[in-house]
Amino acid sequence: MGFNDRGNSYRGGNRDSNRGGFRGGNSGPREMTKVTCSDCGVETEVPFKPTEGRPVYCRDCLPNHRRF
Repeated sequence: MGFNDRGNSYRGGNRDSNRGGFRGGNSGPREMTKVTCSDCGVETEVPFKPTEGRPVYCRDCLPNHRRF
């Protein structure tokens, strides 16, 4: 009995087409939220709703807080 005889249907090709998550597809424009940067105080927009009590950084300050 071969691999395909057992009901497995992998046939190669583009496996990303069935993958969930953030990759691929376009659901339209993201809802932006206005926030104040926790470092420099400039008003900016982020593509998520910030969690209360956690810092939010602008594009210029964010690289200073990355851990990798």
